Amino acid sequence: MKIVEAPAGWPMTEAAALAVQDELRTRVVLDEPGPPPGTGLVTGVDVAYDDERDIVAAAAVVLDAATLTVVDEATAIGRVTFPYVPGLLAFREIPTVLAALDALTAGPGLVVCDGYGRAHPRRFGLASHLGVLTGLPTIGVAKNPFVFTYGEPGSGRGDFAPLLADDAEEVGRALRTQNGVKPVFVSAGHRVTLANACAHTLHLAPDYRIPETTRRADSLCRRALREATSA
Repeated sequence: MKIVEAPAGWPMTEAAALAVQDELRTRVVLDEPGPPPGTGLVTGVDVAYDDERDIVAAAAVVLDAATLTVVDEATAIGRVTFPYVPGLLAFREIPTVLAALDALTAGPGLVVCDGYGRAHPRRFGLASHLGVLTGLPTIGVAKNPFVFTYGEPGSGRGDFAPLLADDAEEVGRALRTQNGVKPVFVSAGHRVTLANACAHTLHLAPDYRIPETTRRADSLCRRALREATSA
């Protein structure tokens, strides 16, 4: 089993990671609309950890955006070399996520991350970081709002409320993907507008709260981790 290691020069301290974030976030593109929902390919990425072994498993699952059927999938197993620091989780995950994306034979098209894009204290979460490094359009769809506030959206599918920073900047949206269920928290990552990110999220969540991209990637990375740690 090949273990993905952090590349040479990868930040290993909080100070170094913050400096990288400050430099890379200037490259985020937010004035491109992104692909229309239901067209082309869309890829979900997710990770699972084994903290005792400092191992992370990443999965990338490519779906046909129109039918939501699986077109391709890949996994990678990596070594966790960066400490747990809220707001800097990308530095624990990205080398392995990139390896999973590189192993795909199709796509990836739009990439959907189980995490944040602009809805991040420094406006540079995993989705934005991954988008800048790959040049791909990316969005973040998170299960929790991190450090931001929001009003309760309406109870119907498609209802949303702005996710607001302390200065009242809208960094994302609390979006209801199913009637009467808890919202998800959508933010633009790179080369996609916030409105289009929400439209994609609704299209990708026809039956459940969580988009099919994330549901598939979550299942695959957990299976890959089990197989890796039992080997």
